[in-house]
Amino acid sequence: MIKILESKEASFEANFKEILNRASMDMYNIIPSVLKTLQDIKTAKDESVVLKLVSSYDSWNPKSLDELTISPNDMKEAYNKLDSKTKKSLKVAFDRIYKFHSMQVQNGFIHYEDNGNLLGQNIRAVKRAGLYIPGGKAAYPSSLLMNAVPAIVAGVKELVVTSPAPGGELNHTLLASMHMCDIKEAFKIGGVGAIGLMAYGTKSSSLDIKRVDVITGPGNIYVATAKKLVYGDVNIDMIAGPSEIGIIADESANPKILATDLLSQAEHDELASSFLITPSLNLAKDTQKEIDEILKTLPRKPIASKSIDLRGAIIVTKDIKECIALMDEIAPEHLEVCVNDPMSLLPFIQNAGAIFIGHNTSEAIGDYLAGPNHTLPTGGSARFFSPLSVENFYKKTSLISFSKEGLKEVGQDCIVLAQNEGLEAHALSVSERLRLMK
Repeated sequence: MIKILESKEASFEANFKEILNRASMDMYNIIPSVLKTLQDIKTAKDESVVLKLVSSYDSWNPKSLDELTISPNDMKEAYNKLDSKTKKSLKVAFDRIYKFHSMQVQNGFIHYEDNGNLLGQNIRAVKRAGLYIPGGKAAYPSSLLMNAVPAIVAGVKELVVTSPAPGGELNHTLLASMHMCDIKEAFKIGGVGAIGLMAYGTKSSSLDIKRVDVITGPGNIYVATAKKLVYGDVNIDMIAGPSEIGIIADESANPKILATDLLSQAEHDELASSFLITPSLNLAKDTQKEIDEILKTLPRKPIASKSIDLRGAIIVTKDIKECIALMDEIAPEHLEVCVNDPMSLLPFIQNAGAIFIGHNTSEAIGDYLAGPNHTLPTGGSARFFSPLSVENFYKKTSLISFSKEGLKEVGQDCIVLAQNEGLEAHALSVSERLRLMK
């Protein structure tokens, strides 16, 4: 049963601290083994390292890297076999995600100062992006769309997809989604092996995989740790942990709706977190009862029950203002605002990956087809991370061109600053130019 905490209780501070620490992943204990695996992939002279990883963690035994390859023909065949309803729904999702991310497109600029100096910025897509799509406890075609579409909009030319395939078989809807996104390279591998393969590439008699420039996509603690360790060799989007939802609600909210929304995250994973914060004790108790009723018939009851029991909480506060303050400290991945006048609260909410405004807006709509990305910062990292976007697939280059007049205006200041730092060659590189202008 989900626990009810009241902010006025003496024990609340200690209980709330546990909620704030929900993201602490014991990375340090697994870093040595993950680092060794990554180094083995980086320095491998043959394909045995990658094949051993698939055999150990993905529950099948490929004989060569070639068996890990997913062909575009397999993707097309899966798409052609889709029933019409699923095909239509995927198309709706693709189009809405594409339209939203098209509004994020950025352009470079060139600015001329009065003295003829040129300052500017080039914005270019990275050449090659690696998309990690989880697939342990469930298949996530939606994650493929959410990672691939912003890369397509950004103009990335080469997309590489990796996803675990227990038993060697991938979900057909996931394959169909790859076809929709025109994926040319995809591989049946998950976990640390997938991250290492994309970060460092591999070359063997059967397969030549080139390294990528950026890796995006969520995963378990091993994936998160691997992404953290390869950062710097490649770029990454964020360190994402288990899914989570926070809800701010008043008495205008429907307790059954709140219960379904809390369980929508709990059914993802035993480590998922679900929080409701409300000033109404009656709403808290009614929602608690509804959760227990819905759980009785939920197909993923074992997962959802464990998540709700261990990592769920309903917090009762003195007022809505305190709800907002506590939720801002939690900084949830998904935040639903289920109150009578949700827009009035929006200016006061600082930290959330995505905000779902009003009683009609379930978090699930955002997961699949609202348009904004569902790859979001978790574990409180919404304080400093942003949702996956087109920008994650850009690289920016500064442009600088000084005229003679421009250099004369500020050259001496540059010399002073360089000499102040003890860098005489820096100073000379400017003073010599100034000397030649006299």
